[in-house]
Parts: sequence; C-alpha cells; structure tokens
Amino acid sequence: MTAPDDGDRDDRRTPDDRRTRDDLRTLAVIMHTAFFVLLGASLARFLLRHPGEPRTPWVVALSVLLAALYVLGPALGARLTARRLAWLAAVVAGWAVLVVLAPSFAWSAVPLFYTGLRTLPARAAVALVALLTALAVAAQLQLAGWADPNVLLAPPAVAAVATAVFVAMERQAGRQRELIDDLVRTRRDLAATERREGTLAERERLAREIHDTLAQGLSSQRMLLQAADRVWESDPAAARTHVRTAASIAESNLAEARRFVHDLTPADLAGGGGLEQALRAVADRESSGALTVRVHTEGTPAAPLPALVESALLRIAQGALANVREHAGATTATVTLTCLDDQIVLDVADDGRGFDPGDPRGTGATTAPPAAGRGHGLPAIRARLRQLGGTLTVESAPGEGTVVSAAIPLEPPS
Repeated sequence: MTAPDDGDRDDRRTPDDRRTRDDLRTLAVIMHTAFFVLLGASLARFLLRHPGEPRTPWVVALSVLLAALYVLGPALGARLTARRLAWLAAVVAGWAVLVVLAPSFAWSAVPLFYTGLRTLPARAAVALVALLTALAVAAQLQLAGWADPNVLLAPPAVAAVATAVFVAMERQAGRQRELIDDLVRTRRDLAATERREGTLAERERLAREIHDTLAQGLSSQRMLLQAADRVWESDPAAARTHVRTAASIAESNLAEARRFVHDLTPADLAGGGGLEQALRAVADRESSGALTVRVHTEGTPAAPLPALVESALLRIAQGALANVREHAGATTATVTLTCLDDQIVLDVADDGRGFDPGDPRGTGATTAPPAAGRGHGLPAIRARLRQLGGTLTVESAPGEGTVVSAAIPLEPPS
C-alpha cells in the first residue's frame, strides 16, 4: 500500500482531504521519530550491558549506518519504485543483522512495520510484517533464555493490531479519495449542465424578446408597405400615411435594437413614464389603418411594480396586439390593465373573427396556422408568465372576437 503522493490532485483537495493528508504526515513523523528513539535506546542499553566486547564497534557502526540509511527514505518518496524497494531491503537487512548481534534492537521493528505497510502492496507488506515479527520474537526469546509465553504472544498480537489498524485506515482513506473524485466529477458535470441550461434559457429569452419586438415590428412594416403599394396610384395620401406609420415602427424597432445591445430593457419603459404610458405608446403605434387600439387602467398597485413584471406585461401586450393585427381581422382592440390586491391582470380584447380555442387548426388572434419560422406568440406569452408564476387565459369563439388575459401574482405589501 502506497500513501498518496502529496503532489497529486492538488486542485481537487477538499478540507476533509487535506485533513486526511495532514494526519498521514503526522503519523509518518511520529513513526520516524519512534524509530530513532528506539534505535538510540537499544544502542544505549547495549553499551551499558556489554561494554568493551569485540562486537561493540560493529554494533555502533551498524547502528549509525542504519540511522543514516533510514534518513534517506523520505527523500525517495512514498511510491513503490526500484530505488524505494532497494532502500527498504537494505534497512530491513541492516536491522536484521543488528538483531542477530544485539537482540535488544528487536523493538525497532515496530516503526518498520509502518514503513513496510506504507511502501509495499498489501500481501507483500503483511509478509514483511510477519518476517519482522518472527525475528523480533526470536530475539526476545534469546534474551529471555526460555519460552516465555508473553514473549511468544505479545509481539505477534502487537503486529496484528498495528497491521489491521493501518490497513483499515488506508482503505478508508482510499474510499474517501474515490468519493472525493466522484464528487469533483459530479460537480464539474453539474456545472457544465447548468451552463448549458443557462445558455439555452438565455437563448429562449432572447428569442421571445426579438419575437415580441423586432419580428412583430418588421411584420407590421411589411403589412403597411404592402398596403401602401396597393393604394400608391389610387390614394396617394393613404399610401403616404402607411409609409409614415411604417417609418415610425421602424424607428421604434431601432430603439429596441439599441436597447437590446445596452441592457434589454423595453425602450417604451426606459423613459421612466411607467407601464401605463408604455402601453399607450404601443397602442398608438398599433393604431393605424383599420385597427384602433385603446388602453384602460383600473386601480393602482399598492407598491411599485417590479421591473420584470412591467417588462413582461408590456411584451405580452405587444405580442397580443401584433397577433390581432396579423390574424384577427379586427377593427378595434382594447388593452385593459387591472391592478388588484394580490395580482395584476392584463386583458387584450378584439372584435375580430374569433376562433375555437380547443381547435389547434383554428384561426384568429392567436392561433393562425403558423408560417415558416412563425408561431411563437402564445408559447412566448406562456413562457413569460410561467417564469413569474402567472397564468394565461384565452376566451374566443368563431365570429365573436378574442380575449387574451394574463394574470401575474403580486407579493402582499409589508
């Protein structure tokens, strides 16, 4: 089992992941310190009990060599490489020779358990721990001089507990890393999905804005210019009136286009005159030729209407009136704005040919068979109202005109 490389996945670390890494580093420092403490204590014990023996210089030299060799371990990293494996073999061999020369060095095996478990795969690490434990037991039996049950059983028990705890910690850390990786991938996928949904929503919003303003204005201009062309020779005055109206609509469309570039606020609301004045401006533009548009208001809101509500109501009125002009064949249309305590209602009524709302093939103010690239009127209105929690009601019958009613709830005043 190899500990995770500290340089891996730096950009994906979470606070829990960093705490886990810090705990592993702390454990490594403790184990390394314990090795040197046990090595020094074993050497001191040997020198106190066996001064002046022929093997003493060899034990001292081998202890210093083992300490120097052990210091090189952290510099090689935690990953299992050929150099790391050779270093571990040299450390274990040096320790084994020391244990043969001086059995008191057997306790230094405990930190070596951790080193082997941290470096080798699971099975190889368990085999190394078993070998180290066997050498430690043999050394302690040599010191005891008889088959002490405590010496026989205590080191294997300590080794088993240490191995089980370390393996459990490593598996838990591995599962945590996998969970963190899954969470990071999920978060990235969710962010990408949100970006795509945001892009689609923005495209839909822009499509509604363009349909309710520029597209409807261009359609009105086309109809007015076609009417002017039909009466150009027979009624020049009427033709000029149609052309002037078309020019006025083109000017309004230009203002809307500039407003799109700036902040997408409806141009009729940008002047600061409020929703009623903006509705009257729309009615004046639509009142041309055979169609007359009137505006009525009933009641006043208890608080200023939110900008989103005003913009939505104005766009709904523009879309509904454009459909009246194109499809209803009406002579009169009435826009009524009603302010209630809990909602605001916009009604657009016309005296046109009407239609059957239950028949998708019907014709009238809102449901004429769409030409290529058309047919966004009612869906756009419904989408606007849905965003604001509002509702749309369409009442009509063949030959009896049409009423389109849009209701938007308002928050009660505090």
